[in-house]
Amino acid sequence: MSPRRARRVGPYDRVDRRRGVVPGRGPILGSVPGVDQVEEWPDGDWVVRRVTGAEGRVYRCPGCDQEIRAGLPHVVSWPAWPGGEGERRHWHTACWRARIRRNPGRTRY
Repeated sequence: MSPRRARRVGPYDRVDRRRGVVPGRGPILGSVPGVDQVEEWPDGDWVVRRVTGAEGRVYRCPGCDQEIRAGLPHVVSWPAWPGGEGERRHWHTACWRARIRRNPGRTRY
């Protein structure tokens, strides 16, 4: 869809500003980089950290299977259960937000 094309607003497009989330889609982005926060999504609770990418490493995004270049700000997430840190993954920010729409039947990444 073209970013300029208008789209119909559905019930899940309303924003609950008190909780800082979009129902069915997760939180409003714009938090402080490097600070962990727990996000509630339809596929479970996730610990999410926004990073600046300044460490100079290259990662592969599980959402689009493309490289996350060194120096590119991105998202690191892992399941919010004890021991979930072992499933930590680096995502492009847009891929992280779109993962539910891309694979609605898939529950864990």
